[in-house]
Amino acid sequence: MIADLDTLLIALYVELTDQIIPLPGFTRSGPGQRPEVTGAELVCLAVAQVLLRLDDERHWLRAAAKQVGHLFPRLLGQSEYDQRLKDAATLMQAGQRWLADHTPASAEPLRLLDATRSPAASLRSPRAARTCSDTPGTATTQPFSLVREIQADAPPRPFPNWLRQRVEAIIWTLKNQLGPERHGSRVPAGLRPRIIQRLLALNAAIWHNWQIGAPVRRSLIAYDH
Repeated sequence: MIADLDTLLIALYVELTDQIIPLPGFTRSGPGQRPEVTGAELVCLAVAQVLLRLDDERHWLRAAAKQVGHLFPRLLGQSEYDQRLKDAATLMQAGQRWLADHTPASAEPLRLLDATRSPAASLRSPRAARTCSDTPGTATTQPFSLVREIQADAPPRPFPNWLRQRVEAIIWTLKNQLGPERHGSRVPAGLRPRIIQRLLALNAAIWHNWQIGAPVRRSLIAYDH
C-alpha cells in the first residue's frame, strides 16, 4: 500500500465492512429499504472531508464528486448528509477506538491529555452555549495540555525536549490540520459527531501510516490533496 487518500479510504472501507460494522449493535436488520449510501461509505466520506480540509459541508458535497466520486459515486444532499453524520456518531466512535487498538503507538507508556475547553461561543446561540457549558465532560477551566506517565510509581525526571516536540506536533496536527474548532455546528447535538469525525480521521491516517510503514507515522500531508 502507498500513502495517498484513495488507498487510505479503500483500506478503511474494508476494515469498516469486515471488522467494525459486524460488531454487536451495528448490523442492520429488519424490514425497510437499505440506504443508498451505506454506513461504511458514509464514514469514509466523513473522513475524506476532514483530511481534505473542507470544513463547510456545502463546499464538501460540491467537491466530493470530483475528489472521491470515482470511489463513492453515490453521494447525499446536505440535509441528509448532516442527519446521517449525527446518526453515525456511535459507529465513528467505534471505528476510532478500533483503529487506535490496532495501531502499535497506542501501546506506548505515555498518555496525552488536552483539556482545552470546547468553544461554546462558536455554537452561535445563547441557548446552545448554555447547554454546552452545562454538559458533563465539557472543560470549563483555562486551556492546558498535560503529558503524564501511566506508571504511577515512576520517579520525577526532566521533561525531555524530544517529547515536548512530539506533543506539540500532535496538538498542531489535531487543532490546525483537522480543525475541531472549525466544526461549524450550531447546536450541541451536532458538535459530538463532528469532533468524533475529526478524531477518527486522525486515527485513520496514523493507523494507515503504520500499516504501510510510512517514515513519519503522524504525517497527514499525503492525504490532504
